[in-house]
Order: sequence, then C-alpha cells, then structure tokens
Amino acid sequence: MQIGFVGLGRMGGNMVHRIRRDSDHEVVAFDFSSDAVKAAEGHGAVGASSLAELVGKLQAPRAVWIMVPAGKPTQDTVEALLGEMDPGDIIIDGGNSKWTESVARHGQCAQRQVSFVDVGTSGGIWGLEVGYCMMVGGDSEAVDRIAPVLDVLAPPDGWARMGESGSGHFVKMVHNGIEYGLMQAYAEGFDILKNAGSKDLPESERFDLDIPDIAEVWRRGSVISSWLLDLTAAALAQDPALAAYSGFIQDSGEGRWTVQAAIEEAVPADVLTAALYARFRSRAEHTFAEKILSAMRKGFGGHVEPKVGHHDGEATRN
Repeated sequence: MQIGFVGLGRMGGNMVHRIRRDSDHEVVAFDFSSDAVKAAEGHGAVGASSLAELVGKLQAPRAVWIMVPAGKPTQDTVEALLGEMDPGDIIIDGGNSKWTESVARHGQCAQRQVSFVDVGTSGGIWGLEVGYCMMVGGDSEAVDRIAPVLDVLAPPDGWARMGESGSGHFVKMVHNGIEYGLMQAYAEGFDILKNAGSKDLPESERFDLDIPDIAEVWRRGSVISSWLLDLTAAALAQDPALAAYSGFIQDSGEGRWTVQAAIEEAVPADVLTAALYARFRSRAEHTFAEKILSAMRKGFGGHVEPKVGHHDGEATRN
C-alpha cells in the first residue's frame, strides 16, 4: 500500500526506514527538517516539502501517519491535514498523545468523514531492528486498511486492535506507567548493591560488589531478566560509575496520566505512583538509582538527560 509519514525524528525516521527496507509499500515523507526528508529519501521514500504536497502525492483513499510531539503539535498537524484530505482518508497518530485527546480527534475527523486511528507505539530507537509493539485504537474498517503497514512495522504478533478510538493510546499510557515501576525497581536494587560497601557499615557487613558483573549474571536465566536489564548491563559495562549521567529524570507525561486514571478508577497503584514521584524527586537530588534510570532511558529511547547544573528543574514533555 501507499502511506504518508509526517514527522521523521528518532522514531518516525526509523519507521519509514523499516517500511521501505522490509516491504514494497510506498512512503511519502514530510518533516520541517529538510535533512530528515533527505534521509528518508535515501531509504527509498518520496520526499515532500509541505503537508499539502504530501497529500497531493498520495492516491485516494489516503492514509497519513503522524509522529510529532503530543499536544498542540499533533493537534495542529491533524487540523492541517483535514484541510487537505477527502472523505474516506485516514489519519494515524502514532505518538504519545493523551487518550482523551485522541477520542476528541476521532470525533473531529468523523465530521469530515475522515477516519482517525490512534497507535500507541513502543520500541524506541531499537524498533528499526526488532520491530515496534503497537497498541491500536479505532474503527475496525480503518485498522484493517492499514494492517499491511502495521504488519511490517511490528514483529510477529506484535500489534493488535485494542478497541474503539482512544483505546490504543490508553493502553500505551498504562504500558508506560508499568515501565516506570519496572525501571524504578531495578534502579533501587542496584543502588542497594552499590552501597553495600559503604564505610558507614561495620567492616564485617561490607561487600565490595562488582555491579556490572551482577547485571550480566542476572541477564542469564534470572527471573528478573529483561530488555531493560540488558540496557542497564550495557551502560554499566561501559561506565560502572555512570559518571556521564546526571540522575535528573524526565517524564513524558504518560506516567502522570496513568496515575490520574488510577485515581479516577479507584485502583490502588502504589508502585507506579511512587516511581513517578521518584522522578520528581530526582530533579532536586541525584543518587546512583537515578543514574541507572537515566542509563535505561538513553538505552531504549535515545533520551539524553540534562547535565548537572544545566536544567531549570522542569520536565521536558515529549
């Protein structure tokens, strides 16, 4: 099939690369960065210099996938596309939008007889090679039409329709909340191991532990082995003290939304809430646990935290 792509950053650019590399699907690509468009063209995509040109190069009925920051950038893109698209076309939001906004956009698109599909996308910078786990929300007919592209982007059995509009981003929101909890558990565990050699302990109770070796051992056959642990082990092997990380931990917003949903549903979410608060605390003090979290975020998403003394105490929402 033919698909348009808007937003060619770390994930969007790699998704275009994967589609062109692993299939015969045609891609028309647009980004405000001409260098990003050229990179997509290098992978076999057809470049466009504007949204109007992108839509004009697609055959009806069209499908356009957007990978831009959540909030106003996504809303502005949807509205601009609606001004160019025709009844029967599809807009797909693969970013980290709040699910309530996706429900509203579905209704906005429906007024123009344009379908809207929300796709919660997980995989970060590794998705190019291993594929993207995708949680899809929207009308069945629209999802079926874009299934050939989903099949290429995801690993085998790596995508599914969650339900009606908004459900894809709702499930991805909870996914990210769980991610916070898992990351925090690893971070605190490694912090305990590192401090086992503290001079504040009696000498008989101290252990001079090799933290990178422990991470490597845990990766093999342990019940707590995971991709996040793999990323942690790689970071520790390169820099056991994690001196390159400040310990300042950002949050993308989905952890907050998950906790808000838990409150509204009266569901106890002790671990997920504590993990979110730990990120807030990290902006005032930085422990080895926070450096572990920074290392994992860089490993799976390419996120680079601000250096110590080079931030204003506010989270970057992306």
